[in-house]
Amino acid sequence: MGAGGSASNRAQEARRHERELREQLRAAQREARRWEAASEGERKVAAQLLMLTRRGWRLLVDRRWPGTRSANVDMLLVGPGGVFVIDVKNWRAAPGAADGHLTAGRQRRDGEIGKLLAVTRVAEVALASLGLSPVAVQPLMVFAGRSFDGTLDRVRLLGEREVGPALLAERTRLGAAMVRAIADHLEVVFPAYEGSYVPEEPSLPSAGPGGPAPDGASDGASDGPSDDISGESTADNALFDIVSLRDAAMDAARRGPVEQWMTFLHPDQVALVRRNWSGPARVSGPAGTGKTVVALHRAAHLAQRTNGRILYVTFASNLPRVQSTFLRTMSPAVVDRVEFRSLHSWARKFLAERGIPHRLHGGRAEDAFSRAWVRCGRPSVLAALDPCPRYWHEEIDCVIKGRGITGFEEYATLRRQRRRAALRRPHREAVWALYEEYERVRRARGVHDFNDILSLALAEARARPGRSPYAAVIADEVQDLTLVGVRLLHALVGDAPNGLLLVGDGQQAVYPGGFRLSDAGIDVRGDRGQVLRTNYRNAKRILDAALAVVADDAFDDIDGTRLAGLRDVDLTYHGGEVTRSVSGTPAGHDSALLAALRARGEASWPDSAVLCRSWRETAHYQRLLARAGIPFCSLERYDGRPVAAVKVGSYRRAKGLEFKHVYLPDHEPAPVLASIPSSVTSPATASVTSTRACAAAGDEDIALERAELTRTQLFVAMTRARDSLWLGSVVRGSTEVS
Repeated sequence: MGAGGSASNRAQEARRHERELREQLRAAQREARRWEAASEGERKVAAQLLMLTRRGWRLLVDRRWPGTRSANVDMLLVGPGGVFVIDVKNWRAAPGAADGHLTAGRQRRDGEIGKLLAVTRVAEVALASLGLSPVAVQPLMVFAGRSFDGTLDRVRLLGEREVGPALLAERTRLGAAMVRAIADHLEVVFPAYEGSYVPEEPSLPSAGPGGPAPDGASDGASDGPSDDISGESTADNALFDIVSLRDAAMDAARRGPVEQWMTFLHPDQVALVRRNWSGPARVSGPAGTGKTVVALHRAAHLAQRTNGRILYVTFASNLPRVQSTFLRTMSPAVVDRVEFRSLHSWARKFLAERGIPHRLHGGRAEDAFSRAWVRCGRPSVLAALDPCPRYWHEEIDCVIKGRGITGFEEYATLRRQRRRAALRRPHREAVWALYEEYERVRRARGVHDFNDILSLALAEARARPGRSPYAAVIADEVQDLTLVGVRLLHALVGDAPNGLLLVGDGQQAVYPGGFRLSDAGIDVRGDRGQVLRTNYRNAKRILDAALAVVADDAFDDIDGTRLAGLRDVDLTYHGGEVTRSVSGTPAGHDSALLAALRARGEASWPDSAVLCRSWRETAHYQRLLARAGIPFCSLERYDGRPVAAVKVGSYRRAKGLEFKHVYLPDHEPAPVLASIPSSVTSPATASVTSTRACAAAGDEDIALERAELTRTQLFVAMTRARDSLWLGSVVRGSTEVS
C-alpha cells in the first residue's frame, strides 16, 4: 500500500474514533440531564466526567458534607489517577488566579479555595483507614463553560474542556479493586441526599475496558467547614472489607517492582503523615517499619500545604537522588518544591549562596591528619591503646569536631556517646594535642574538612537567623549525622510547628560516635516522639537472622534511652528465605554467588542487590558480575528508577533502600575497622583500610567497639532484604555447602 493509502486509513480511523467520542459525550449529556437537582454547570462537567467511568473511574455526584447541616460536595471522582474532590463553579465573570488569589472578574473569591480544602481534609481522614496517603487525594475546582488551567495553593483549577484530558493524563495510582473499595467507602462517609438516584449502569457506549458506573445525585448548597471524621460509622461488614483490602493492597505492592513497594504506605502510618506537631518531632522504630516512606509522604503532604520549600536531607550522598525519584512517583505535582540533598552538599551550597569562603579538600585534610599523627600521635600514650591512627581520627571527627567542641576542659569531662574506650585525662590531653596539631597543619594548607563545612554553615545560620527559605526540614537517617549537623538543621527552622522532623533509629547507626537530641537543644518528648513498631518489609526468617546478629548489643538511642539489641517487633510478612553458603576458597565462594543469582533467574535481577563490606570488595564483585555477563548497576549511580540490573554497592550505600533479594558475599564480621565518616563522601579517602594486626594490638574496649559497629553494619545490610537473603562465607578447609 502506498503512503497516500496509509494516510487515508489513519484519517478514517481518526474520524471513526471522533464519532465514537461524540456519541459517548451525547450519551453522557443525556444521562447528566436526568440529574434534575443539579445545576446546569454541574451537569455539563458531569457529562465530561461520565466519559471516564468506562475507563475504570467512579463518579459520586452531590453528596452530603458530613458534620454540616446542609453543605454538600459537588462531586467525588475515584479512579486510577487517585481521588479528586471536585467543586464546580458556573460563574458569569471569568475566573483568574494571580498573586495567590482566586478571582472572578475583579472580586476575590479566596473563600471558595478554603471550603474546598476543608472538605478535602475530610476525605483524607476518611480514607486513612484504607491506607490512602493524603497525596493521593486532590482538590479540583472546575469552571463550567470556561477554558482554564492553573494551580492555587494545592488546588488544581481547570476549565470544563480541560478536566477530562487532565484526569486521564494522571499517572496510575490505584488498581480496580482499590477504586471500588474507595468509592464504596466514600459513599458511606459522604451519603447521598434522600430521594437521589443515579442508575448503576448508565447507557454509555463502550470505549475500552469496562469500569464501575457513576453514583450519586441531588441538591444542596456548598458552605461551611467540617471537623475531621474517620468513617467509624461504617457497617461491620464494610470494616471487614477494609481489613481485607489492607492485606490485598500490601500483597499487590509486594508483587510489583521494589521501587513501587518503597512508596507503599500502610494505614497505620497515615496518621503520622498528616499529624500537626507543635515543634520539632521525631519518628523512630526498628528496621523495616517504614520510617523513610513516612518521611517521603510527609514531605509531599507539607509541600501541598505550605508556601515555602521543604528541605529533605540525609548523610549519604546517593540517597537524595533515589528519594527524589520516589517522591516524583508518588506526587509529581510537588516534587519541585522539595529539595533533596546530602547534608554536606547542602551546606556547601548554603555557604556559597551566603558568600562564605570555604575550601573543602578531603585528600589534603587526610594528609594533614597523617602528618599530625606522625608528629603528635604515634609518640604519645595513644599508640599504647591503639597503634593504628584510625580510631583517633574518628575521635577527632566524630567526638571533638562532630560535637563542635572548641576547648579542652569541655572535652576532658565529656561523656563520649557510643565510644567504649575509657580515656583518662592523660589520654584526652594527648588526643587534644593531636587535634590541635591537625588543625594547625590543615589551616596552614588552607583547606577545610567535612566537619568544618558544617560548622561554618551553623555559624552563618545562627549569625543571620530568619533568612531560611524553608518551611520545614526533614532529616532521614538522623542517627548518622553529627551533633553539629543536627544543630544546623534545627537552626534553619527553630521550634516552629511542623518545622523539623527527625527520622531514624539509633540501632542502625553505622558510624562511630553519637549524640543525644537534648545536646542539640531539641525536645521531642511526649506526643512529638513517635515510635513505629510494625515491620512491613522483612519476611520473618530474614528478620530473625538479622536480629540474631545484634541480639546482645544494647545501644544508646539519640533520645538518651538505653535499648536492648533484641527488640519487640510486630510482623506482617511471614516466611521468607535465608540461604547460608559456606565455601572453602574465595573462588568457590564467588562461583556459589553466581550460581545463586542465575538460579533465581534474570527476572529477579532488577529487584536484587549484592552488598559488600568495603569499597574494595564492591569493585571486586562488580568485576565478577561483568565477567559473568550479569548486568549490574552501582548504587553510586542508582537513582530509584527501575533498572534491569543487579544493584551492587557497600552496606552503607544501601542504607535507606530495600530489595526483594539481597546477597551478602563473605559476610562474616571479621575484625575490619570502620572507615572514617569522610570516606563516605570523599572518594579520595576511600582506599584507606586497616589491618587485623592493629585490631589485635589495640585496647580490648576499642576492639569490642569495632566488633559491635561491624555487627551493626551487617545487621543494616541484612535488613535491606525483603523476600530472600543469601549469606556467603569463606572457611578454608571446609566442605562447601549451599
